[in-house]
Amino acid sequence: MTHRTVGHPAGLPDDPRADVTAPTPECPVEITLAALQGRWTTLVVRELLRGDHSYSELRAALPTLSDKVLSDRLAQLCESGVVARDRSPGWPPRVRYTLTPNGHRLGPVLQALWDWGGAQAPT
Repeated sequence: MTHRTVGHPAGLPDDPRADVTAPTPECPVEITLAALQGRWTTLVVRELLRGDHSYSELRAALPTLSDKVLSDRLAQLCESGVVARDRSPGWPPRVRYTLTPNGHRLGPVLQALWDWGGAQAPT
């Protein structure tokens, strides 16, 4: 089996979805960027990579993040299949946020973004 980038410049996949002239919703890069869109999203994912959290635990971990933005980011991440919201019965109800298997796969993506950005930072 040949590597999927054989015959292509480094970083360009051998996939017809890569041969477009404008961004499309089917593009894997656009799907990833849409899942991570918005300020604070990567930090919410980072916290969930460390383990499941309640809303209040996330608020404590990111103290300057507003309630509205945290709620919006969690809803967005749930909608894109990155985060699962688990509500336990009882009073008061307990809600935990956890990464889905797809969400866990964002760990290396965030690491690659960190590595690239770190190499660009002034020394």
